[in-house]
Formats: sequence, C-alpha cells, structure tokens
Amino acid sequence: MEILILLVVVAAVIGFIYTNKNKKVQSDQVTDELADAHRWTERLGGQVLALDGDDEASRRAMADASERFTAASSQLEQASTVRQARLARDSALEGLYYVRAARLAMGVEAGPPLPGLDGQDIAGAVTEQREVEFEGRSVAASPTATAQTPNYYPGGRVAGRPVPAGWYSEPWWRPALVAGAWGVGSMLLFSTMFSGMSGVGYDAQAFEEGYGDGYQDGLDGMGDMGDFGGGDF
Repeated sequence: MEILILLVVVAAVIGFIYTNKNKKVQSDQVTDELADAHRWTERLGGQVLALDGDDEASRRAMADASERFTAASSQLEQASTVRQARLARDSALEGLYYVRAARLAMGVEAGPPLPGLDGQDIAGAVTEQREVEFEGRSVAASPTATAQTPNYYPGGRVAGRPVPAGWYSEPWWRPALVAGAWGVGSMLLFSTMFSGMSGVGYDAQAFEEGYGDGYQDGLDGMGDMGDFGGGDF
C-alpha cells in the first residue's frame, strides 16, 4: 500500500511539473508572437503616419494600409493566444504590402522585402494588362498602377480561392471578403480575366474547386476576427 501511495505521489508531482513546464512554453510562445506582431504593427503605423499618396492609386493603397493598421491594433489589444497574435501580425503585414504598392505607384523605392502572406505564392500575380467585359461592365487588371486600375491587392486567398497580386479597376474580391463566400459569377470572372495569363497560380477549374481547406481557413479567420469584435472585412 505504501508503495502504491508513493507511486501515486510521484506521478502527481511529475504531472504537476510537466503541466507547469508546458504552460511556460505556451506562455513564452505567446509572448514571442505578440512581440513580433507589435513590431510589424509599429512599423506599419510609422509608414501610415509618414506617407501620403499623391495620386488616386497611391491614396487608395494608403487608405487600405490605414485600415489594416486599425485592424492590427485592435486585434493586438485583445490578443491572448498564438493564433490571435498571428492574425494581428498578418493584418500588419498586409498593410505593409499596401504601403509598398503605394510607394511604387509614386515612383518611390519600395523598401525592404516583406514576409509572404498566406496563399500569396499560390495565387501568383498579374503579369499583363487585361480588360474584360463582365456583367455589362469593363473590369481591368494591370501589374502596375494606372488611372484605370487604382485598386491594389497584395495577393493571397480570399474565402479559400486565389486573388493574384496586382492592380484592378475595381475590388472585385471585396464581396467575398465581406460574405466569406464567393458569388456564382466569380469563377466566370476569374476565368475570363486570367485565362492564359502567365504568373497566375490557379486556373479556372482550380478556382472553382477552391471550396475546401482554404475556404474553411477563411471561415476560421473570420470567426477569430469576430472574437475581436469584428474587423474591416
């Protein structure tokens, strides 16, 4: 009996030590992730305060950068987990991509390279100017800012489907950001806009089949932002 009690006590002590150690590791990881998110958010804030656009494209890009700074700051205020800290970091990084686009639109040096965004490498980028007719209107895309294409997107996944980095005549991806799902005409627009364009990572079929893990990631991200009281999606 004494041996059994001793074994129980030893097991309890080991469990206590392991639990405390695991909690410390998790706490240290959260601290590190929060510090990283703070670093990128502060960098974005400095750029937002220091830079003003001098044309329509750069002004819109800086407005988007400012929105991402607001979102990142709000997320950081309430972040208490690794995932929440990373969401804030990603918001800040996305904002810095908008800053980078605004600088290029103004003919200013882009600045140092940035870490990639989720899905950015898969989505690819616009590599040629293109204009298509869709639902009675013209929709254009360009690898550089023009008077016709003043809306920038840094590239990545939106509700599980790819949106190539580039400049557009309208933010055709925004309804999917707001709703968390694409409309029925999105596949047709994607196919019409990017068919045969080099540099775009997905073809129309892959875009249509995007409902899956990526889509669920998008919903999960929307849910986490909801935990923060809402975002600018």
